[in-house]
Amino acid sequence: MSGNLKSNNIEKDDFNVKTEDVNYKDLIVKLKEIKSNIALLQKTIFK
Repeated sequence: MSGNLKSNNIEKDDFNVKTEDVNYKDLIVKLKEIKSNIALLQKTIFK
């Protein structure tokens, strides 16, 4: 029975790592979009 609990925890940990990885990638994409928007605003302001 304890073997099942350990395997379930490992699967749950793997899922959490994958979810965190996806969240990290989404954050990077959003930061790049923000960076692009700031650069565009700077060009517009300083014309």
